[in-house]
Amino acid sequence: MPKNNLFLQKFGTLVLASTSPRRAQLLRQVGFEFDVYPSHVDEDFDHRDPVTVAQLLAERKAMEIAKSMQDRIVLAADTIVVLDEHILNKPADHADARRMLTMLSGRTHQVYTGFCLIRLSDDRKLIDIERTDVTFRRLTNEEIDSYIADGTCYDKAGSYGIQDASAIFVERIDGDFYNVVGLPITKIYSRLNQYFV
Repeated sequence: MPKNNLFLQKFGTLVLASTSPRRAQLLRQVGFEFDVYPSHVDEDFDHRDPVTVAQLLAERKAMEIAKSMQDRIVLAADTIVVLDEHILNKPADHADARRMLTMLSGRTHQVYTGFCLIRLSDDRKLIDIERTDVTFRRLTNEEIDSYIADGTCYDKAGSYGIQDASAIFVERIDGDFYNVVGLPITKIYSRLNQYFV
């Protein structure tokens, strides 16, 4: 897809502090020009509040990269899946993925994406969060095992990617679909216009 010249004129070439192919695809889809510089921050966190965790991890990721990219806008994000106030991280193995998907079956959970936009040259930094409620229909053991078998669940918080085969698990979404994919792209664009033009 061709780059959006308006985005380039307004924001320059962004820096995406993430290796997530889904985040890169969303930015590319709407026409942002960007370079990828993955951050390597420790994602282990003692804090239990998902909003705090998502925002602080996004800020840490952005700050790490921004130190060497002071004139450019750096975007970092962290997506967290929460059920009954428990954070569901990326699964460790098949059994862990099965446990999470069984917990999510027939229930509503929350997906939070914290994001940080930062440009150190003019001391601009914004940290924000988006929440989306996702309801799964009741899943059979066969459906869960079949989904896990293709291996795509292992790099995703909560053991699923709404944009892949698990789309058939979703009964209802309240909020931003793209937030569940990994970037609340409309809110990010809005914040860029408010704070970085």
